[in-house]
Amino acid sequence: MLLNVDHTTLYRYDRPVRGVVQSHRLTPSRFDGQQVLDWAVTVSGGSMGGGFRDGAGDWVQGWTVAGPVTEIEVRVRGQVQTTDTAGILRGHKELVPPEAYLRASAATEPDEALRALAQILINAESPLAGSHALAEAISEAIAYKPGSTQAQTTAAQALAQGEGVCQDHAHAMIAAARAADVPARYVSGYLQSGADGGDHEAAHAWAELYLQGFGWIGFDPANRCCPDARYIRLGSGLDAQDAAPIRGISRGQGTEILSVAVAVQTQEQ
Repeated sequence: MLLNVDHTTLYRYDRPVRGVVQSHRLTPSRFDGQQVLDWAVTVSGGSMGGGFRDGAGDWVQGWTVAGPVTEIEVRVRGQVQTTDTAGILRGHKELVPPEAYLRASAATEPDEALRALAQILINAESPLAGSHALAEAISEAIAYKPGSTQAQTTAAQALAQGEGVCQDHAHAMIAAARAADVPARYVSGYLQSGADGGDHEAAHAWAELYLQGFGWIGFDPANRCCPDARYIRLGSGLDAQDAAPIRGISRGQGTEILSVAVAVQTQEQ
């Protein structure tokens, strides 16, 4: 599938800030399931700094914007050729051992309810069957409802209220998997369409579990599937904060207002 991405993140400040430093994970991953044909990231008024590929295989690029500034636009435009690998992350080069993703974070600390979900994976006939069953159980336990949670909502809190977004589904999947002693991590990226086939108007997130004999496999409880050709993988981390496509800091007292627009469309080949 040929996917075109147009992703704009706009930062506005109610008073000028003296400068901004950002770290981006906005370059698609290198693996068998996707090939970047064209990709560009621009930052209004920005200067590109150093970049490197980290131990998880993600490209991290630094940017700085000198102030005073009241508005910064980060624009991503590109084209990616994708193929369906049944969710398996084949051909992805990384140095971090899977066991590193057994460590819990604040967002994925398991409570009693999440440990109960982990029993699905522990008691399954096979890790693969258990992972699919766990993803289905999380889909049932956390209804998809935009705006029902915040960026700081934990997996335990989302499960308790029974509502959330893709970030919450991924965090719950990760927390339960780790409680079952299965390495799991958070993945950020894009999705061309939701389960109804309509346009997906936001960046997306899912979980990857490391299963012996398969390696890393993606699971998207929010859409009840494994990542397929509609998905573009950007990067991974212990949780949403760790895997954030854009991280940064501003110098000054201005209050930041953030707006994001994402369009992912197919192109006929």
